[in-house]
Amino acid sequence: MHTGQHYDYLMSEKIFLDLGIRKPDLHLETGSGSHAVQTAEMIIKLESAMIDNRPDLVIVFGDTNSTLASAMATSKLNIPLLHIEAGLRSFNRSMPEEINRIVTDHVSNIRFAPTQTAVQNLSHEGLGSQTYLTGDIMVDTMNINLKIATKKSTVLADLKLESGCFSLLTLHRDYNVDNLDTLKNLLFQLGQLDDQIIFPIHPRTKKMLVSNKNIPQNIQLTEPLGYLDFITLENSSSRIITDSGGIQKEAYILKKPCFTLRTETEWVETVEEKWNRLISPTNQRIATEINSFIVPEKQNPIFGENVTEKMMEIINSLN
Repeated sequence: MHTGQHYDYLMSEKIFLDLGIRKPDLHLETGSGSHAVQTAEMIIKLESAMIDNRPDLVIVFGDTNSTLASAMATSKLNIPLLHIEAGLRSFNRSMPEEINRIVTDHVSNIRFAPTQTAVQNLSHEGLGSQTYLTGDIMVDTMNINLKIATKKSTVLADLKLESGCFSLLTLHRDYNVDNLDTLKNLLFQLGQLDDQIIFPIHPRTKKMLVSNKNIPQNIQLTEPLGYLDFITLENSSSRIITDSGGIQKEAYILKKPCFTLRTETEWVETVEEKWNRLISPTNQRIATEINSFIVPEKQNPIFGENVTEKMMEIINSLN
């Protein structure tokens, strides 16, 4: 089932095409709106679809509004609910994702935790029962799709890039891009780095920069990229600078130094393992923080291995 929360071609249809995934059986075509409007519309449509199809199990992933809406509709109908990527906590309740993941965990019957820290978080909230440490499914996703990207993506040639000779930047958090002064500071600070920075610009960020002509020369803006092109850039970059939760994890899996322009993270293990450095977006020494960071020679597999197989074994054992 596709809720339609993401309806941009690159963030929706193209992903299905690139990865050879069949079209969803149901497309709810929800579209945009405030958090309340979007979530409410999805709950109504999801409830109707679940009543018509009566699934044996509903599986939700992550912490989006689609996750929350699906969890609420499912729990009200007393259908078993499984949450993949359960137990993540940034402990910043101003983030919509934090509320989504907490509520989803508490109405789920089964929880697949990606890390030991996630298991501990769930245990502290009284959710240790029916919680399984599976590892993170993105380990398998990245391994499979990098092979596809290697064959299909032409993004390095298109952007005239040499592998290992650029940094990759993403920004989309409201506290980083909705405040023009904060956004200007981030770009100014990153402009002091010596290397080229590729910046696929989120539509939200692009709106803020329409009138700003002072983009540092080392920052190259591009349109939003499809999934295969983006993971190709991740894998070919020398380092990744981001405010995304998922990209922190992907950077670790790809063994790339990561700099997270936030004051907290739900992926605390990446910081503890010294492959990720948190930097406040108002920091006036961002370039220095980045240049002084050295990752360890070795890396522990904190996100597990053969994750999909473990998940399928558990799901099959529930029957």
